[in-house]
Amino acid sequence: MWGAPLSVDAKKIMLLGSGELGKEVVIEAQRLGIECIAVDRYEGAPAMQVAHRSHVIDMLDAEALRTLILSEQPDFIVPEIEAIATHMLEKLEQEGFRVIPTATAARLTMDREGIRRLAAEKLELPTAAYRFANTLDELKEAVAELGTPCVIKPLMSSSGKGQSVLKTPEDAEKCWQFALEGARAKNNTRIIVEAFVPFESEITLLTVRSVSGTSFCPPIGHIQKDGDYVESWQPHPMDAAKLEQAQKIAKTITDELGGYGLFGVELFLTSDGVVFSEVSPRPHDTGMVTMVTQDLSEFALHVRAILGLPVSGAELLTPGASATLKATRTSKNFKVGGLTEALSVPRTQVRIFGKPNSSPGRRMAVALSAAEDVETARSRACEAAGLLKEEYSDDN
Repeated sequence: MWGAPLSVDAKKIMLLGSGELGKEVVIEAQRLGIECIAVDRYEGAPAMQVAHRSHVIDMLDAEALRTLILSEQPDFIVPEIEAIATHMLEKLEQEGFRVIPTATAARLTMDREGIRRLAAEKLELPTAAYRFANTLDELKEAVAELGTPCVIKPLMSSSGKGQSVLKTPEDAEKCWQFALEGARAKNNTRIIVEAFVPFESEITLLTVRSVSGTSFCPPIGHIQKDGDYVESWQPHPMDAAKLEQAQKIAKTITDELGGYGLFGVELFLTSDGVVFSEVSPRPHDTGMVTMVTQDLSEFALHVRAILGLPVSGAELLTPGASATLKATRTSKNFKVGGLTEALSVPRTQVRIFGKPNSSPGRRMAVALSAAEDVETARSRACEAAGLLKEEYSDDN
C-alpha cells in the first residue's frame, strides 16, 4: 500500500543509470503509482525525460552517491549500469536501504571477474576457459595458454564496449588498448581473456525472482556485432533438454545472487550443451523484444518483482523480433527520420530513445515487429530498422 507520487506516503524508486532500459522501467513503475528518481552522469538521459525528477552525479564517486541517497531516501535503489560505487551500496544496504536485487549481486555482476569466479569456481557451472591479465605481457601469456581465437573484455563495460576477438597473437596489443579504452573504470587495467566457444547460437534467458518463486520467459535469440546486440527474436528454438539445462543454470546463478527482480542470463548453445556467459541483474537490451511479444514486458516483470508483487510468469502472445538503429557520428545536432516508412511495415512499433547526443555505434532507436513466425518477424524488424535514419546537421 502506498500513496500518490510526490506525497508523504509515496513509494520511491531511484534508478542509478537512466538509459533506454531505465526509461521503460520508469514508465512501468509510474503505471503502478510509484515515484521515480532518475540518476545518471549526464543531463537529459532517456529515463530522466519521464521520471518525476532527476540528478546528475558521478556514480563512481562514493560520497556523492551516498549524499544523494541519504537526501532522497528511496525505498528501492535500482542499479541500471555498471559504473557505480558498489562498495557504497553495500554499506548503505547494511544501514537499511534496499538495493535491487542486492548490493552484493550488483557488485558481482558489474565485475566480470567476480561473476565468472562465482559461476565457474563456486557454482561449477559450464563456462569458457578464462584467464585474467593486468598487463600486455600477461595478456600475451593468457593467449598462449588459451589459444586463438579468444575474446578480450574489460572487467567492467557496457553494450560491448572494449570487447574484441583476438584472432592471432599479433593482435594482442591492439585488443589490449581497445579493452582499456572501452572500460567503465578508467583506472582499472585488468581484463578477462576467454577461450572462444564454438557456439551454434547465443540466447538470453530472462529469469524473474519474486515472491512467487522463479519463473522464466521464453528464450530470446540474438546477434551481436562488436560485442553489442543488433538483433533479437523470441522465441528462440531449443530442444527440451537444452532448455531444461539453460533454466537450471539460470536458476542456480540467480538463486546464488538472491533478491527480487529480473535477471538477463546470457548463454551459449553448443553441440555439447549450454555454456554460461554472463548475467545482468536488470532488464537486458535483447529483451526489448518483449515489448511486442509478451503480455508483460521484461520491464513490467522487473517492477512487479521489485515491489514484492506476485509474478506468475509471462505469456508469449506472438513471435517477434527487434533490430536497432545505431548512430554513425558524434553529434548533438541530429534528427531521427524514416518513422513514417518504418511504421508502414506490418505489425511494427518503434521506440526512439531520445538520447541528447550521438556517437558511432550508440543505440538510438529500436524497431519491434511481430509476425506469425520468427523468420517473418526478423525480416520485418530489420526492414523497419533499415528505414530509420539519422540526419546530422553540419553544426556539431
